Amino acid sequence: MAQVIEWKNPAPEDVVWRCPVEDITWGAQLIVHEYEAAVFFRDGKAYDVFGPGRHTLTTLNLPLLTKILSRIAGYKETPFKASVIFISTRVFTGKYGTRAQTTELAPLQVHGTFWSKVENPQLFVMEVVGGQNAYTTSDVNNYLRGFLNEKVIDELSKYDLLTVFTKLDETSVTVKNAVLDAFRRIGLDLTDLRFEGIDTTEEYRKMLFWLKTGRVPPAEVLRMKTGVEISKELAKSPGAGIGTGMVLIPQIMSQTGTGTAPVPAAALVVCPKCNARVPATSKFCLECGTKIAASTPTTKNCPKCGHPVLTTAKFCPECGEKLQ
Repeated sequence: MAQVIEWKNPAPEDVVWRCPVEDITWGAQLIVHEYEAAVFFRDGKAYDVFGPGRHTLTTLNLPLLTKILSRIAGYKETPFKASVIFISTRVFTGKYGTRAQTTELAPLQVHGTFWSKVENPQLFVMEVVGGQNAYTTSDVNNYLRGFLNEKVIDELSKYDLLTVFTKLDETSVTVKNAVLDAFRRIGLDLTDLRFEGIDTTEEYRKMLFWLKTGRVPPAEVLRMKTGVEISKELAKSPGAGIGTGMVLIPQIMSQTGTGTAPVPAAALVVCPKCNARVPATSKFCLECGTKIAASTPTTKNCPKCGHPVLTTAKFCPECGEKLQ
């Protein structure tokens, strides 16, 4: 009775199955169902591919494998060794989710769904199944999820925070095209990819609010964030208590233009209710909504170097001159 090689009763979500029998006789019957492909794999390389139908295995329909086997004495009389790997060519669904960063190093959390199918079974077996030892559907899904996450991270790192959130449709198309190219290199066709959730941390959501208003330049928003972080660190040190309503203007928040005098950046004030640091121009606290009393400090020029300083300052932050 002729040997029969067949993938029986695969589940709808199954992507790959390796026949457990590797001793194959000439004249064996290979049965490949619709939406399947069978690939002969030996010594780390994929050889002949069979589409749907009933095939009698001979040297004529296994030309690539026969060329290799011809170097083995007596291969026609004895069973030869090879793995028969069945691949589903249906569209299958996968989930992805990862953490990425924007050009400002703003953290992103993104997840979604992708749909793909095997377009080149031989290449897919070479690069994924055999190449990654992914001989089960679970192994394949895990590899593809990680592979896709890596590509998403690479693409999102090319965009700034505002672009990611205000032009998500354009961004997602670019990411999809990049993933499509990467998938084709491993024998897959990406039929669709969707972003189902994208978010950042609370502090960067606040930055996004100011960026979307267009009233504060991006560089200024980043300095505001840096100032807040510095004030938090200073507040941790002994004797660094900050009184309610005290204005915070870290030195790092001042900007200097080439050939122009430096000007003070936007000041921060402490909310009298929740102690959150907010821009001094704010009318209400970003954290609790409490009304903020107008407290924008006035400035004067240092008599020695001309640097703008607060009227309440005792020393110039630029040259150290003692002020009246």
